[in-house]
Amino acid sequence: MNNTVIEQKLESLRRCIQRVESRLPESLQALQNDSDAQDIVALNLTRAAQLCVAVGAHWLAENADGNAPRTMGQSFDALAQAAIIDQSLASRMKKSVGFRNVMVHSYDEIDWAIVYDIARYHLDDFRAFARVFA
Repeated sequence: MNNTVIEQKLESLRRCIQRVESRLPESLQALQNDSDAQDIVALNLTRAAQLCVAVGAHWLAENADGNAPRTMGQSFDALAQAAIIDQSLASRMKKSVGFRNVMVHSYDEIDWAIVYDIARYHLDDFRAFARVFA
């Protein structure tokens, strides 16, 4: 496996998490009133989810026997089946893909309370995923 590719993606993931932490306002109301913070937080959470999918897909392409996952969420199921991540983390990461899909395809319908909740309370899911490949 090309560890350089994984390392680069993990470094990008680390920067995304750092940007979210540095720009997330202290309250949901402040986020709702700050379009610059909204853009930075939303973009970096979306990128974090995408980077985790890319890392998982890269690992699966190099190591997994069988059919490649057909969806981003299935990548995390395949990693759990290969005992690379546990089922609980796979489930949480699949939710990040759902979030990413809403952000990419329905930007005008964003629930900023969900964005705030993910940014405030679920960044450790991305960190836990990264630790598996570090």
